This record gives sequence, structure tokens and C-alpha cells, in this order.
Amino acid sequence: MFKKIISAFLAVLLISGVSFGAFNANAKTKRITAGTRFELKLVNPISTDINIEGQEFEAIMMSDQLQDSDVILPMGSLIRGTIKRIVPARSFSRGAILYLDFDHVVTPNGRQIPLSLSITGREDMTYDGGIAASQGYKQAVKENWRKSVDITKNATNWGNETFEDFAGGYFRILTVPVCAVGGALGGVAYSAGTDIYAIFAKGKNVNLKTTDRLYVILAEPIDIPVI
Repeated sequence: MFKKIISAFLAVLLISGVSFGAFNANAKTKRITAGTRFELKLVNPISTDINIEGQEFEAIMMSDQLQDSDVILPMGSLIRGTIKRIVPARSFSRGAILYLDFDHVVTPNGRQIPLSLSITGREDMTYDGGIAASQGYKQAVKENWRKSVDITKNATNWGNETFEDFAGGYFRILTVPVCAVGGALGGVAYSAGTDIYAIFAKGKNVNLKTTDRLYVILAEPIDIPVI
């Protein structure tokens, strides 16, 4: 009698297991197609000066993902990933490079769905998908030159505006060229000094803040279970 009860109990469990398996296999899903663009916000800041390779990070979606007018991934859904690689800042003003690897998204019912995302829409991206703090010495020289040009312009404008109402404005015939020449000499001196400094200076670090937005594109389609 006892054996019959055990056999009946095991049979019930077996039938239940088959039923649950069939239910899971036929669970309804909706697909988010490749190329879909997500807007993300980091939960915690990421810095190449503080964080390390292999460290996990989290981001949240800033808008609902709709399919057939249904919300399948609501705003606030969590996306997890790891810091794939960090290239440290180096001399010659070569900035750090940050590589992020997005791993999975957590669905409303708690499922973790693997995904592949590529960062897009940034001017500081490298050819292989990293985020670069700066492009090295060449970029530093360009920035220094722009600042030296600004010095010349500001000096010229000062000579023009300061003496605009002095002696009927005729005094500007003298002050404008003098200030322009002085500004040009100051700009050249500034550029030369900063160019030399840029040779020995270490580049900047990549710093992603929680107030920044990351725009990513889904590399492969994903199927999201829906209730």
C-alpha cells in the first residue's frame, strides 16, 4: 500500500513537471529588433582613474520599449555589464580609453535576458568602440592653438571697446593694433609653452557621470517574455 502511494505521488510530480515544462516552452515573447536605440543612465559613475577592469556596473533605461503598443521593457529596467578594458592615460597627452561590455537586461518578471549593445552618438569614440578622453598630443596642440587665437581676439576687442568713447573713438586707431599685436604675442607664447608641457603631460581620464546619458544600439534581436 505504501509503495502504491509513493508511486502515485511520483506520477503526480512527473505530470506536473511536464505541464510546467510545456508552459515555459510556450511562454509568449515579443521581440526587440536589432538596431533599436536605448537611452541609458548610469546608476553609479565610472572613471578610468578609480574603477578597474572586470568591475560590474549598472544602468537604467530612460524610456519604455514598446511592441504592438505593449510596454515590454518599461522605463527603469535594469541593464548590467562589466568594464571590459581600461587603457590608462599616458604621456604625450594621450588620454585613457574605456571599454564597456553590456551583459543582460532584467525583465519585469525577473528574467535576465542576455543582450549585446554598442555605444553610439559620441564624438569621443575610438574605431573599436572605446570611449577616449583625448586623442593625444595632436589634439592638445589644436586646443592650445584655439586658445591662443582667443587670446588675440579678446585683446583686440578690449582695445576696441575700452576706448570706444574716448576722444571720439579716434584713439582706437592706436589702441586696436597695439592690443592686437600684444594679444598675438601673448597667444604665441601661451601656445609654445603649453605645447611643450603637453609633451610631458599625462592625458585625461574618462569620467562618466550619473547625469550623463549613454545611447546604445542593440546589436542582435532579443525576445522578451511577456505576462
